[in-house]
Amino acid sequence: MDSLQTIKQRFGIIGNDVKLNRAIEKAIRVAPTDISVLVTGESGVGKENIPRIIHSLSYRKHSKFIAINCGAIPEGTIDSELFGHEKGSFTGATSSRRGYFEEADGGTIFLDEVGELPLNTQVRLLRVLETKEFIKVGSSQIQKTDVRILAATNVNMFESIKAKRFREDLYFRLSTVEIGIPPLRDRKDDINLIFRKFSSDFAHKYKMPAVKLDEDATRLLWSYHWVGNIRQLRNVAEQVSVLEKNRQIDAPTLSHYLPDMTANLPAVKQDEYTKDNSDFSNEREILYKILFDMKNDINDLKKLTLELMQNSSKKVQEENQMLIEKIYGQDMDGSKPTIEFIQPKKTNEKESVKEEKPPPPHFDYSEEIEETFSLQKRELETIKKSLEKNRGRRKVTADELGISERTLYRKIKQYNLE
Repeated sequence: MDSLQTIKQRFGIIGNDVKLNRAIEKAIRVAPTDISVLVTGESGVGKENIPRIIHSLSYRKHSKFIAINCGAIPEGTIDSELFGHEKGSFTGATSSRRGYFEEADGGTIFLDEVGELPLNTQVRLLRVLETKEFIKVGSSQIQKTDVRILAATNVNMFESIKAKRFREDLYFRLSTVEIGIPPLRDRKDDINLIFRKFSSDFAHKYKMPAVKLDEDATRLLWSYHWVGNIRQLRNVAEQVSVLEKNRQIDAPTLSHYLPDMTANLPAVKQDEYTKDNSDFSNEREILYKILFDMKNDINDLKKLTLELMQNSSKKVQEENQMLIEKIYGQDMDGSKPTIEFIQPKKTNEKESVKEEKPPPPHFDYSEEIEETFSLQKRELETIKKSLEKNRGRRKVTADELGISERTLYRKIKQYNLE
């Protein structure tokens, strides 16, 4: 039996991730059998390689291997494509046609995006899996077929079953063995290897020197979310190889080729802020929070000042000591701040008393209230405290702040926090 490394080289699979190796090893183990296999994983992770590995290592390797994208065939014609039809069975059927299950007799059929199959077709497929029998569209004659069925999907099958979009019995019949392919963002150590391989391939294809990433660009590549997985990484490598004159790529240059794939970026909690899937919106939410906190502090200050001016008594200070500390903090010596009151002059009862407004309160520890609130300073302090709290772990810090790792990296560079 071929080794793991030999299989990788044969099918152009790059990486040493444990989960990826485990998936390939499972494919090698089940290949000599006729067990049905369901390959799961996000779009673009390379699910199609697993069925080809299985077929190439099985006793059916000299027979046909037919790959079918179930999501690309219209619902009205998919039964005819899979099982064939008789002449005159429907409008346009001017002759009989052999379906894929008849063509692949003795070989392997790979049903890609099997979760997109219509329910009626799912019933027919279940019969093929259980009895190896099918009936052409427009025919009453039962035909036998000896095919091995391999399938793949990028949808959550349990949610589809719950929503009545996929038959539960068919799922368990297809997934005798289930092989999961990890997304690229979970294969951090493989990302740079794959990019270098793509760069080399495109350099050979377009007859130009291969591009190379500097340290910051490599780190940016590593921290990006890669919603499109390997397919997206390949597109980025090709664009950079073709469009950039400078063969040494830095982080700012690379960032132009990394769009905000906002569907899965870390976002602020729904119950606190409105979720907006973009880096700009995440930064805006932080600024809104800072402004909101500042507004609350100013309102508290107004409330305290108003009460002091109206009552002008020590009792008010004692009752609002916590509020005073919250707004003004502590004095330099650590003692609690105090407020000195100016008592109004007593007048002779016989003298006429003129109505005067009470004097403004005099603050003992400070003559002026500092009002230079700097958004940039507050943002710097927030990021710095979060980094210290999370011991420099940027992913955890980004999740806590509600911004992407890419934005956090830019802020760290901006404030020189490294």
